[in-house]
Amino acid sequence: MQVKVKPVAQIVEEQVRSWHFSRAEPKQAEKSIPLITISREPGSGGRIIGEKLSERLGFDLFHQEVLHEMARSAKVSAQLLQTLDEKGLNVLDEWIASLVDTRHLWPDQYLKHLMKVIGTIGRHGRAILIGRGANFILPAERRLSVRIIAPLEMRARKVAEAFGLGFEEARRRVVKTDSQRKAAIRKYFHADIADPLNYDLTVNTGSMSLDEAVDVVCATLEVCRMQCKIDEGAKEKTSATA
Repeated sequence: MQVKVKPVAQIVEEQVRSWHFSRAEPKQAEKSIPLITISREPGSGGRIIGEKLSERLGFDLFHQEVLHEMARSAKVSAQLLQTLDEKGLNVLDEWIASLVDTRHLWPDQYLKHLMKVIGTIGRHGRAILIGRGANFILPAERRLSVRIIAPLEMRARKVAEAFGLGFEEARRRVVKTDSQRKAAIRKYFHADIADPLNYDLTVNTGSMSLDEAVDVVCATLEVCRMQCKIDEGAKEKTSATA
């Protein structure tokens, strides 16, 4: 059965409404890790893992295609920015300026919108972002960056099954998509998408099930949250004795 995909305009409208509603509710500042970014090799199951994590954690889910369409529209970018208060906008502007400076970026119009879109999602928190180099945009202290990988032959088999392709055609498609994603990250962020040092966690779905991969990510997220609390407590103790 074919799944009906919502138009991006509807997704944006629903998300903006949700953020405005949550802003009206009093809440404590989030000190733990409120974001997960997922970079994945095609056919590795990263998309499904993101969906399962969203269900388990109750986080909003932003697929690569949705982020891409949001970034293409100046109207959508502006609409999302309107959900931030003045402090949030200032923090976002400062972070983007710092990102451009430290990575020596020369952002075109698309990258400017992409950074604003992902940065706005990051300010609201409790989200999972799949693809579009989100781990290179969001501050390291606010996100858990995950890379999902698997052996090429296995990925080709998965793609062949999913799209009804012959194995060789599926393998060519996987290799082409790998190459395109690698080129995009190199172009926009001057980074290597496959470098494990760009991620907090790398998960090989060739050696575990997708459900086990979700368990690993959730366990790592909990460890990061505990470390954040320890670091925050140490800072408060230092401030009190200064």
